[in-house]
Amino acid sequence: MQPVVSPFSRIGSTAAKGLRTLLLSSALLATGVHGLAAQTVGDDDGVASQQLNLPKDVTIFGKSDPNVRKATAIVNGRIITGTDVDQRLALILTANGGKVSDEEKERLRVQVLRNLIDETLQIQEAAANDIKVDKAEIDQSYERVAANFRQSPSQFDQYLRTQGSSSASIKRQIEGELAWSRLLRRNIQPFVNVSEDEVKSVVDRMNAAKGSDEYRIGEIYLSATPENQQQIVANARNIIEQIKQGGSFAAYARQFSEASTAAVGGDLGWVRPAQLPDELAQAAAEMQVGQLAGPIAVPGGVSVIYVMDKRKVLTADPRDALLSLKQLSVSFPAGTTKEQASAKAADFAAQIRTIKGCGQANELGGRIGADVVDNDNVKLRDLPPQLQDILLNLQVGEATPPFGSISDGVRVLVVCGRDEASSAAAPNADQIMAQLEEERVNKRARIYLRDLRRDAVIDYN
Repeated sequence: MQPVVSPFSRIGSTAAKGLRTLLLSSALLATGVHGLAAQTVGDDDGVASQQLNLPKDVTIFGKSDPNVRKATAIVNGRIITGTDVDQRLALILTANGGKVSDEEKERLRVQVLRNLIDETLQIQEAAANDIKVDKAEIDQSYERVAANFRQSPSQFDQYLRTQGSSSASIKRQIEGELAWSRLLRRNIQPFVNVSEDEVKSVVDRMNAAKGSDEYRIGEIYLSATPENQQQIVANARNIIEQIKQGGSFAAYARQFSEASTAAVGGDLGWVRPAQLPDELAQAAAEMQVGQLAGPIAVPGGVSVIYVMDKRKVLTADPRDALLSLKQLSVSFPAGTTKEQASAKAADFAAQIRTIKGCGQANELGGRIGADVVDNDNVKLRDLPPQLQDILLNLQVGEATPPFGSISDGVRVLVVCGRDEASSAAAPNADQIMAQLEEERVNKRARIYLRDLRRDAVIDYN
């Protein structure tokens, strides 16, 4: 089940130092010699040649190419090298802050190889159907990824190299996602039909379910067979452990999930339990926001799910309210102790309690040396959960208790306005039809990829 890792979405957020791995191996020279007479060099040849006593006429026996890398797997003739695996693995480690044990790295390496094999099969199948992704389009997508890091493509190239990865690795993944998506749109989507009666049935069920729970779910789906079920379950548990230790769910979903939602970090969007497989629906109903569950056995494999959010069907949610806020903050000088920070925070809190509405916030900020920032149209749901619970119960003009840290300083939020959420409306017919079509395309895509794996010729070294 998934919480995206994303992704691309997202690729992540936390930078971690990585070791750049460049595994180059050259072909061995042939050992046979065919009766060549050695010739000594003359006096007018260069110093280096005199020292080495090289022949004037050099014949190479065999090939020596420094760009040849040792193959880890050959998929229908396409080589996947150890460098390919290392660079893709580095992306995962970077997205998760490098918080991965050596033992877990080896498990991830195996899964990364599986993903690269699937990616290769997808690109090959798209090419066999005359689908090719233009280099310009890949570069545009790569530029957007770089922009997420607030870097230019050239700066992002350098950043990836410092992390042990490369632009080629990300561009290959972009190519695979675009090619597979287009292939599904051509070969599967036109043959998936959703009737108006089916859409009407969904609308009727939603109206009947008004007020019941609805979840925003993330999922990581791993396909399994009876033969490898135990290993896949172990892989899922390792992924869960890494996410619990601070890893990015969206990053893991992007790299490992075999569902079509992998491209968006595993995000299924808002769903009701009735829209999920029974196994996932039962787990979701017992979970709170922010919880992770799995591995859960589902038809064809296992899932890890993550409850990203929760609300009531077709019911206004107080957490969808839009707030106008003023933030007052004071920083601590370098070297401030915990006791000194606590005393300053207590004095700050006492001053804040004297505020009578937002009209006095700027004046107070100037008097106590606090920075004042206005924030309008802030959705309550987008704030940290601890602040959500506090702000839900505040009236206009009231302030939160001080919060922060010694390094970041202490701050408060003053509520200057609140626009309550309106009643939620049911999705329109087009949205429902699109969701039903996506679910069916996703199911057929899994079968399509399974058949490609079955027919592939793969050599492992």
